[in-house]
Amino acid sequence: MSATTPIKNRQQLHRFRNFYRDVEDKPRNYALIVLGLNSALRISDLLPLRWQDVYDQKKRRYRHHVTVVEQKTGKENTLLLNNSSREALESYRLSLQPFQYNSYIFASQKPPYAPINRTQAYRIIKRAAYLCGLGDTISCHSLRKTFGYHAWKDGVPPALLMSIYNHSSYSITKRYLGIDQQEKDEVYKNIDL
Repeated sequence: MSATTPIKNRQQLHRFRNFYRDVEDKPRNYALIVLGLNSALRISDLLPLRWQDVYDQKKRRYRHHVTVVEQKTGKENTLLLNNSSREALESYRLSLQPFQYNSYIFASQKPPYAPINRTQAYRIIKRAAYLCGLGDTISCHSLRKTFGYHAWKDGVPPALLMSIYNHSSYSITKRYLGIDQQEKDEVYKNIDL
């Protein structure tokens, strides 16, 4: 079994991200992938989210921040709900008839409408990855790793990523970034002293 990897290529990432919007019209699955890529949350923290966690019904707008108590660490994590996440969630919310404010965002389509389980989330992600030609190293955790990889490539300091991830050591964050020989070679090519 291969290790889970981030999606490094931007074109492949774009195709994967939009698969359930552009190829198969499945707003829930699209929102799952977009929110997963943009929140850096573990799938175990993403699946139990309810609409009330992200949407303020009285103000009829999405919250700016979402606070999650991580299941794995017990630590509180507050994240900004960015534009891409809000747009994907809104597209999905508008497709729901009727919309239930206290329901799970990523609910099963069958009663009792509990959140989909990790296995179903895995199938959703693996299907999009397979049909986008990404190979067998993409899984639920790839969403979290992809966030960190592209943030790092865009200049976010690893120490800040460590804080976002709530990692206890830098070595864990470094492993998440999936730094390989190609990234090292880029540094050598770009340094011309």
